[in-house]
Amino acid sequence: MKRVADILSHKGSRITSVSPETTVLDALRIMADQNIGSVLVLDGQQYMGIMTERDYSRKVILKGKSSTDTKVSEIMTKDLPHVKPQDTIEFCMQLLSDKNIRYLPVFDNETLCGIVSINDVVKETILTQQETITHLKDYLHSGI
Repeated sequence: MKRVADILSHKGSRITSVSPETTVLDALRIMADQNIGSVLVLDGQQYMGIMTERDYSRKVILKGKSSTDTKVSEIMTKDLPHVKPQDTIEFCMQLLSDKNIRYLPVFDNETLCGIVSINDVVKETILTQQETITHLKDYLHSGI
């Protein structure tokens, strides 16, 4: 059974983060430069939350705020559920679906060690299915 640790081993545990005082515009530039949909918000090494494209569209654009004057701390999501490296991909998929969210911070004990997205979970699921198909084909061909 595949786990969060498997996703992190494929994609790496690199974390893109900003401070709570970063402007939304600066965070969006970082996200655009790295082609990602979220940044973690850290105060030093302390996890504070996450800012996503959804946060931007709903809490800045729709409310008529300025992305140059608004700080990430004003719009970040603070209450995302966390997962552990040993949690299963199925657990993550269920959590993402039940909570209608796209990202899950990964903590090993109290230490932030990565983030997984719905995209990561789907990719890992497809990879697992492809591996299963390959194993089944190999098994079928070995008996001929």
